Amino acid sequence: MKALLPALRAIAEPTRLRILWLCARGELSVTELVQVLGQSQPRISRHLKLLSEAGLLERFREGSWIFHRIARDGLGADVAQQLLSLINDDDPDIMMDADRLAEVKDERAKLAADYFSANAANWDRIRTLHIDDHDVEGVLRELFPDTAKDMLDIGTGTSRMLELFADRIESGHGIDLSRDMLAVARANLERAGVHHCSVRQGDLYQLPYPPQSFDVVMIHQVLHFMDEPGRAIREAARVLRPNGLLLLVDFAPHTREEFRSDYSHRRLGFSEAEVAGWFKAAGLGDLNVKHLPGDPLTVSIWSGHAVGMPSSYTPDHPKTDKRLLDA
Repeated sequence: MKALLPALRAIAEPTRLRILWLCARGELSVTELVQVLGQSQPRISRHLKLLSEAGLLERFREGSWIFHRIARDGLGADVAQQLLSLINDDDPDIMMDADRLAEVKDERAKLAADYFSANAANWDRIRTLHIDDHDVEGVLRELFPDTAKDMLDIGTGTSRMLELFADRIESGHGIDLSRDMLAVARANLERAGVHHCSVRQGDLYQLPYPPQSFDVVMIHQVLHFMDEPGRAIREAARVLRPNGLLLLVDFAPHTREEFRSDYSHRRLGFSEAEVAGWFKAAGLGDLNVKHLPGDPLTVSIWSGHAVGMPSSYTPDHPKTDKRLLDA
């Protein structure tokens, strides 16, 4: 009873009920909610604070922005879902909010499309040099466990991996450093109707999740940009549950030096022995690798299960998780 009352008190106000309805339809910043609701930023921020403290909303920071979405776990999430089921979508205020939300999402999608168009030529150029993406995705679908409930996509980019496995998971999370790419990802997830997956800004070396948070972690065509690939794999392994699966997709060793200057690739592919060493150091076993030859690039898919951290292993940033989760 005592735990329920704060949630009921927090929602007992018209604007906060409208905010809850809006945040159930996607991640929204304070600025976007101001646009939709036509109220001042301090007032909206106050409403969001109350809803978050009551456990009805989740909040997370992305640079100087803070995004909000409906809570997914706990009593607050249950209360939110029950209340939302009682809201009539034909209510005049809700209909007006829906129209304005559509405008905000259209604007977001346009900005994302502009960024994607400006960079698509580079991505398309690289795709012509290796095996078709559909063949790679087919192998990943075969490797993906049927029992997985949640997944983390590290360096999510356009969110393609989240879309690919949306039908196989209950919850999906994507991490990327680029706010421009996150705008693309959000637009893609919205267009695909994938509402149980979300993305946020984060550092691949300091994932904003506690240990043993995911059944599957994906690192798809990201490692070749990294200064310390082994460290990135250790951090990915840290957030895997026991027997969780790490899927790594990248290039086998190649000699296309222009990838460094033209596309900012730090590494020109990875050997089996090199990746095997990183997996072992991170406490990952059952290593398997499949090579998909292209012309001239070969795509390699490595997989390994979390079988326990070595006794000498400690996370690179042991105090990061709580700080980022509380942000």
